Amino acid sequence: MLNNIGLPGLLLIAVVVLVLFGRGKISSLMGEVGRGITAFKKGVDDGSKDIEDSLSDPKDVTPREHEDVAARPVDADVADKSRHS
Repeated sequence: MLNNIGLPGLLLIAVVVLVLFGRGKISSLMGEVGRGITAFKKGVDDGSKDIEDSLSDPKDVTPREHEDVAARPVDADVADKSRHS
């Protein structure tokens, strides 16, 4: 259906929209669209910079030294109970 709209059809639609909404309303709407696009581009750029910053700063991911659970002494009472079970 929309494949058959040519230049005359688009011009007719533009004239109808202009008559219905008026020139002032359309220009303010286009201004809002422009501000929205600008804000979107700024957000994309900020996100890209955040990703680049996080990739350029290597983080120390080595595990901290902590007490090994297997190296701790076992309570004698617990050890005796487990042997007799």
